[in-house]
This record gives sequence, C-alpha cells and structure tokens, in this order.
Amino acid sequence: MIIKYIQKSNRANVFSILLLISSMGVYAQNSTTHKERIKTTIEQQLKDYPKSTLQDIYKSFFQNRFGPEHLLTDTAAASQYLRQELTTCPPSTNAYYEPTGDEGNFYRVNLSVIKDGLISFDVYLNAVLQSSKKIKPNAVKKWKKEWQEILSAIEEMNLNLPDHDNTKKIIQDLLLHGKYAVHHSRVYNENYHPHYRIIAKNIFIKELLPLIEKQPSTEE
Repeated sequence: MIIKYIQKSNRANVFSILLLISSMGVYAQNSTTHKERIKTTIEQQLKDYPKSTLQDIYKSFFQNRFGPEHLLTDTAAASQYLRQELTTCPPSTNAYYEPTGDEGNFYRVNLSVIKDGLISFDVYLNAVLQSSKKIKPNAVKKWKKEWQEILSAIEEMNLNLPDHDNTKKIIQDLLLHGKYAVHHSRVYNENYHPHYRIIAKNIFIKELLPLIEKQPSTEE
C-alpha cells in the first residue's frame, strides 16, 4: 500500500520512499482499477480520520482534482490570514503532510511545519501562492461526473457514514448550481482541528520536502 502520510516520529524513512515513488510517477499499480484505488483511499482516510463524513471524503477528492478551492490573488491578505491562523491554531498532532484523493496531485501541508521550525513562513506562503489557480467552469462539469464515480464506490462500500443521504443531497444540489467548494464537517473540525494549506505536488516535492527531510528524526 502506498504510504498515505508521514508521522513526525518516523519521517526520514518515509520521505525517501515518497521521493522514490514520486520520481517513478507511480501512485498505484497499473493492475489496480480506478474504483479500487478510490476505495483504498477512502479506507485509508477512515483509518486515519474515523470521524470523517461524506463531506470530508468529497473535500479530499475535490482537492486532489483542483487544489485550493479559491484563487489567491491578494498576496498581502493571504499572508495576513496565514499569520493570524498561526497565532490561534493549537499545537498539532496531525501528520506534517498528506496527499489528497487517490492520486495525490496536491498535498495538505500542516501549519505545524512552520510552528516547528521546519519551513520558514515566506517559503511556505510562496508555495501556497504558486499552487493557487483559477478553476474553469468546464472542469467543474467534468468533476460532476467524476464525483458520481467516487460516490458509486463509496456506496458500494456500505460505510454507514453519518447523515450520508442528507450530505449526498447537499453536494448534489451544490454541483447542480455550478458550485463545488465545501468546508470540513463540524465533527471533523471538532475531532481533528485541521490547519493546513493545499500545495501542488511538484512544488511540495521540489521546494518543501527537502527542507523537512533534512530535519533530524525524533526517533530514539
């Protein structure tokens, strides 16, 4: 199984593995079908974040497809908001980073990499800004079809997700009106306190991963 994320205690070995996988351009074996990869990804998310709802699963796959939900054009505002969040978010026990969806086209990079001194504020912000892009309307139409395939895989798994039917309808109505972005669910926020930014895979691998990798391991 592809390593989905890195824990602070054993990051050195995982970084090397991730770099090897990325250099090969492989995230799943060719023999694995798309639906099987979707199911494996969902199983991993529920293992890592068992309180996840359909809304949180949707968000991960959407981020994999599109990256940040909003185009960042105001650098000063993005910087100010990031600084403010850094002063208010509590110490994190979550992974430093993790790929989104079943392909990892984008990464969620925890703000703790700044707070723990692994990456400077300016380098992190620059990576965030570089990863921001405008979402084209035609891409959203295509996404509606992709989501139906993901939803089909979810329902085949009989996961008994909380408030599944209502959340499913909310997402369908959102897409029907040409919208797409959702927040994490209340229960997810209450249990995991997510504080991260979305960064494109190529930028993360090239600019952030080496800085994290060179930090000494905390393993005894």
